[in-house]
Amino acid sequence: MSASAPEIILHNYPQSPVAEKARIALGIKGCSWRDVEIPRLAPKPDLTKLSGGYRRTPVMQIGADIYCDSQCIIRELDRRFPEPSFFPTAQAGLMWGLSRWTDGAFFDLAVKIVLGSAGDNLPQDFAADRGRLYLGPDWAAGLKAANAALPHLASQMRGPLGWFNEQLSDGRAYMLGEAVGAVDAQIYHVIWFIRGRWDQGAAFLSEFPHLERWERNVAAIGHGTVSPMTPQEAIDIAAAADPLEGTGVAPHDPQGLREGMQVVVHPDVDGGEQGVAGTVVTANADTITVLREEPDVGRVCVHFPRIGYRIDIA
Repeated sequence: MSASAPEIILHNYPQSPVAEKARIALGIKGCSWRDVEIPRLAPKPDLTKLSGGYRRTPVMQIGADIYCDSQCIIRELDRRFPEPSFFPTAQAGLMWGLSRWTDGAFFDLAVKIVLGSAGDNLPQDFAADRGRLYLGPDWAAGLKAANAALPHLASQMRGPLGWFNEQLSDGRAYMLGEAVGAVDAQIYHVIWFIRGRWDQGAAFLSEFPHLERWERNVAAIGHGTVSPMTPQEAIDIAAAADPLEGTGVAPHDPQGLREGMQVVVHPDVDGGEQGVAGTVVTANADTITVLREEPDVGRVCVHFPRIGYRIDIA
């Protein structure tokens, strides 16, 4: 990254598995970046001042552009820093398709194992926050069900880990061969979560020696060059910058979106989260970008994936 390029800022906290995915992605690219630590639980006023209400972790900021969800973060990092590529083989489309499983059912299964195994030892405020986010309105019943079903959940995790172990059994360094890619970060963050947050995680993973060797390889990549930044410094950087210009709405939009249209963007799950309101500046099959005005910050563009997010026309 050149000295004149705007700094990459990652709003995250150390225990977040999805933030670990982004941190490894930054390491793959060899980026220098600034670390803004955010609270684990809402409210997160400094973050939501930039994001317009989005409270999930992580969020990447570059100037006055705010990138929500690791899909957007990985896509933007690969656009700005094309080498080394996150997609070292010719199967980028398949890798994006696989990411919907690693970030969806595979990660959700890990969440149920980790939260369910904690049982009554899970702090109540954390249980209420994450339970509502991942298990829906009846989260308390969902946590009890996860605890009761822990052997079944572990059996469902064991199969995919066996697939990955077999993929790596030829001695390759990474999932696709000798070159690391986004798919490694997308799988690694779930393994990192299981090992670090489930009391049986290390014993469970020991069944898969090739996967453990790969896990060490990915961990050794590191997080790039990191230095801390305060939340207020990040807000000041956004206030002093102009967001990137939009590219308009691609043809054939199924929702009939148009540039300048007022919309509200939400994660497409019933997690009880606030939507982000703004004016459409860019929309295509992969992403949507909305422009919003924030007191004391000014104009910011907030970028979301199209996949996994609902757009309501205001």
